[in-house]
Amino acid sequence: MAISILRAVMVSNSHCQSQPLIHYISSIDENAKRRKRVVFSSSHSSELNPVIRSSEVSFSFGTCLIPHPKKVEKGGEDAFFVSNYNGGVIAVADGVSGWAEEDVDPSLFPRELMANAYNFVQDEEVNNDPQILIRKAHVATFSTGSAAVIVAMLEKNGNLKIANVGDCGLRVIRNGQVIFSTSPQEHYFDCPYQLSSERVGQTYLDAMVSNVELMEGDTIVMGSDGLFDNVFDHEIALTVANKEVSEAAKALANLANGHSMDSNFDSPYSLEARAKGFEAPWWKKVLGMKLTGGKLDDITVVVGQVVNS
Repeated sequence: MAISILRAVMVSNSHCQSQPLIHYISSIDENAKRRKRVVFSSSHSSELNPVIRSSEVSFSFGTCLIPHPKKVEKGGEDAFFVSNYNGGVIAVADGVSGWAEEDVDPSLFPRELMANAYNFVQDEEVNNDPQILIRKAHVATFSTGSAAVIVAMLEKNGNLKIANVGDCGLRVIRNGQVIFSTSPQEHYFDCPYQLSSERVGQTYLDAMVSNVELMEGDTIVMGSDGLFDNVFDHEIALTVANKEVSEAAKALANLANGHSMDSNFDSPYSLEARAKGFEAPWWKKVLGMKLTGGKLDDITVVVGQVVNS
């Protein structure tokens, strides 16, 4: 089981890297000759425009995780992996911190879930289907707890398959613009859908499933809600522009971390809170102030750039 390996990248205050050595699965012969394929380009998964490419595509990865300031010692409660199987596989799980009130370590469930998903990536039944990968990983996870989870699997022809349960997210950036984004699933504000050890939780059947046709040069950004609660889409697109994947992942995580600690920043989280009827404390309202600020949280960022294999 790879739980201890997954944890190893989360025990420092900030851990960022390119192509994480301990998160790979590879059955690809890098010296094998590649056949020509047709890869389809799209600004949305439902609109296809054919673009001829001379080779297959895959992801080049950069990752960064910054734990919640109060959870640095144990590495936070997010977990993730990346794999270069097929065109590339990326997954993030965000543990639900409320389990700590029941004397349960919230990090155990997402770590075991990601370890199981990692081990099932090449499973014949999965067959490059992220929803099935979530099902098999969930069934094999016995730790108590729950987590939001997102999985994306890139086929060599450029088709990106995504399955998402909860409020982890993914953005596709092309020519400096966000052309695709997942939508969070919530029961109510700040209570996302989640896979759980308990029967009351969601299952793979509740996953929001998407398909996006990628082309060389596209960038994907996947993360826990610690990223998307604190950084707007236009900031994400601007931050990753003209950066290597490792540099982009680190820059995004640092930006989210800075915003999360800024009580005056009008973050995506505070905007949503106001839209849902939450208000600033009375003393702020007396001073004419509104509810603002980022959200302290674990921050996981995975940046993938689509390259010719």
